[in-house]
Amino acid sequence: PRPPPLPVGGGGAYGGGGATAAGVAGNSGSSGELMPSIVAGRSGRRAYDGTMLLLAATPIGNLGDASIRLRETLSEAKAIAAEDTRHPAQLLRLLGIENRPELVALHDHNEHDRASALVDRAATEDIVLVSDAGMPTVSDPGFRVVQLAAERGVEVTVIPGPSAVITALAVAGLPTDRFAFAGFLPRKAGERARALAALADERRTLVFFESPARVASSLTAIGEAFGVDRRGAVCRELTKLHEEVRRGTLGELAEWAADGVRGEIVLVIGGAPERVVSAASALAQVQERVVAGERLKDATRAVAEVTGLSARDLYAAALVARKDAE
Repeated sequence: PRPPPLPVGGGGAYGGGGATAAGVAGNSGSSGELMPSIVAGRSGRRAYDGTMLLLAATPIGNLGDASIRLRETLSEAKAIAAEDTRHPAQLLRLLGIENRPELVALHDHNEHDRASALVDRAATEDIVLVSDAGMPTVSDPGFRVVQLAAERGVEVTVIPGPSAVITALAVAGLPTDRFAFAGFLPRKAGERARALAALADERRTLVFFESPARVASSLTAIGEAFGVDRRGAVCRELTKLHEEVRRGTLGELAEWAADGVRGEIVLVIGGAPERVVSAASALAQVQERVVAGERLKDATRAVAEVTGLSARDLYAAALVARKDAE
């Protein structure tokens, strides 16, 4: 169903003149002053010539999250590239949009071959790129198309909207000032263990996509690599009727997931705590690396980078220790 029309004029919560074609009333302290960063129009651009690649974010579970710009873009689109063309076709029907644009399949198996042709078309007409849900190119096809468009000077713009990554991060209750999106973990246990070992000391909050069938095993593997006391959140069916966010330690979450989890899943894991390493312990690490054949200067630099201690101080301490041992 279409959303109700936005109120125009009148006052109330919008102030004296309400919303206008040029923007909306801001909170700059001057009643009725327009926010210069918000402009009217489907693209928000001063010069729109109808020849560009448009990355359009689509709802991740709630049809009401389809923005006005998305509806306008889909209503006017002549061609839409999508991983599964059934999804945009269904979205058009659900939104009550009568436009029936050309639908072009773009997925992992054909993106390399089709990217060039799509970019060539975007140089002469609008090409809308969508994913099955959320923002295109984020753990979905489209990266090669955008990269090629940039190389050829074809304009690329975004129709912002829902993102499972940002939605999960916001609701997880974990630090959001610095985070990293790591996509899907490898399916094979050995590859997954190596990938997690490389992330074990990552200080930023981590966000993963995961299949419901692998949530329990992945949480167990993350707990083994990061420690079962690390905090995390399992975000399930975001924006949908049965949305659920389960928060706890990795050990608690793995135990909860053992009985099975359904739906679309996003895992959010707290960053590694800061490690406090004594100078004596760091010196011992340097000495171990030197015994293993590493040059003293390289060893002190490597240990300093991990521990945050001064490489110069570690080097000096190692020379003193070496002299005392002679």
